[in-house]
Amino acid sequence: MNMRLIRSGLVLLAMLAVVAGFAAAVWRYGYDQALDALARRGEADLALAVDRLTGQLQRYQDLSVLLADHPALAPGAVRAPGDPADDVLLHAADRTNALNMVYFAPDGTLLAKARDLPDQAVGDLIHSAFLARAFTGALGTGHGVDMATGIRAYYFASPRFSPGGGIEGVLIVVVNLEALEQEWRGDRPAVFFTDADGKVFITNRNELLFWRRGPGEGLTPPDGSTPEFAWHDLGMHEIWAVNWGPYIPRAGLHLVRELPQIGMRGEALIDVAPARRLAGLQAAVVALVVLAVASLLFWDFGRRRVLARANAQLETRVAARTAELSGANMLLRREVIERQEAEAALKKAQADLVQAGKLSALGQMSAGLSHELNQPLMAISQFAENGALFLDRGNTSAASGNLKRIAELAGRMGRIIRNLRAFARQEHEPVRRIDVVTVIGTALEMTEARLAKDGIALDWNPPDGPVYALGGEVRLVQVLVNLITNAADAMGGQMERQLTVSVDTGPRPVIRVADTGPGIAAPERIFDPFYSTKEVGASEGMGLGLSISYGLVQSFGGTIRGRNAETGGAEFTVELEPWRGEAAA
Repeated sequence: MNMRLIRSGLVLLAMLAVVAGFAAAVWRYGYDQALDALARRGEADLALAVDRLTGQLQRYQDLSVLLADHPALAPGAVRAPGDPADDVLLHAADRTNALNMVYFAPDGTLLAKARDLPDQAVGDLIHSAFLARAFTGALGTGHGVDMATGIRAYYFASPRFSPGGGIEGVLIVVVNLEALEQEWRGDRPAVFFTDADGKVFITNRNELLFWRRGPGEGLTPPDGSTPEFAWHDLGMHEIWAVNWGPYIPRAGLHLVRELPQIGMRGEALIDVAPARRLAGLQAAVVALVVLAVASLLFWDFGRRRVLARANAQLETRVAARTAELSGANMLLRREVIERQEAEAALKKAQADLVQAGKLSALGQMSAGLSHELNQPLMAISQFAENGALFLDRGNTSAASGNLKRIAELAGRMGRIIRNLRAFARQEHEPVRRIDVVTVIGTALEMTEARLAKDGIALDWNPPDGPVYALGGEVRLVQVLVNLITNAADAMGGQMERQLTVSVDTGPRPVIRVADTGPGIAAPERIFDPFYSTKEVGASEGMGLGLSISYGLVQSFGGTIRGRNAETGGAEFTVELEPWRGEAAA
């Protein structure tokens, strides 16, 4: 009897050891699989955080490159701090939430600034490596604590090139990193960006700010203490065990992504507790199943004589095990649902980022909106005033014609607004057949009062029939109105004022607009944004009209060019795609 009990006990211990070993193997395999999935999700989260930071910094980099060529910063316009260039930089800094903007001469002289700087801060900027790099003709970048405000900042230094070569100056845009962090502070997972010295300079966890890379792996706080830290490799994954605060995971999967474009290194700590729980749940389920089967075999062979009672006990045990398995299965289903919801939330966040990028581009089109709506509004106002005068004189026929023109212009403004709404909804209005002669007539009607006011003679001999082309009627009218008003501005101080408009009906319809003004000073730059020969600060001197016209013509496959005519004055040509019937549509 005692030997039977000892033998049964040994068999039971051996069975438990096998089940424990098998469960441990299942736990390890499940943990590795869960870590792989966690690493993929963590890599996506880290990539999203990196793209968000680099995208935010890219806006300021583009701002520094574009604003460096602003006419207000030209050598003749900037002489010393306090000139109108300060107002231009302050306006740009306020609109973009930049911490500061500073413009230096090649000899290191401070020429313009958006906000005041102490002498020490100016000296630090002059001796900075990114400013020295910008003076060599390359884009300079750097980071540090701003001396004027004590705020962490990122610097972009963009050179301004002279037309004959060389550097005319360098514009430094100071980015407020703390303002950028406000948008994603506290998000999961814990993400931090370290510079070349191993110092944490950007993070969504304030408690890690300014920590440094220690002698080995891990981080040490600025006070020099040595917090709890350990790490080990598990397959292809690096696991950190830390005790750095309540919002830092005690056991985290360490992920790294190099960011050479900003001179930093993105790192993330992903909490591995969910992976451990999932692996433990899988191991428990498998252990219960194996233990149940082994128990059935054990009791089947050990209690063969009392089969009836053993069967009753077996059914009871099977029912209990089934209930446990059902609960475990429900937990697994809940985990699957939670993962699906997390993936759906990630896809929605990515779509929102894409839509935010579109809306940001739509905000940058506000200058084009003002250009497209200003001319019809002015024409409506003028037709309304003329209509009132006609009514006072009893000329109802002429007043009715003015009202019809107002209705047509209102309809055109509606189409302009519908185009912008279609852009916001990711729609695209295709080009269609337009009559170039009708479009030119509409543009001349809108500018008729301006030409008459300035005493400009119009030379326009329309063809006998329509000239069809591919394009957008409203956009082409806007281009022609812009060219005509630019020509009127250019002839403001001339004795001879004549505007010539013609249409070439060759294989490709070509519209020509020529004036008798002084011509174009720099034909190669007339379509650059912010380039203008008009007075800086004037409402019509922003330098965006021709740049917008260039984009409008290109939007329906055409080309626009400007040159100095041989007989004097400027000549602009708009070449369009011909209409070839239904095949073109």
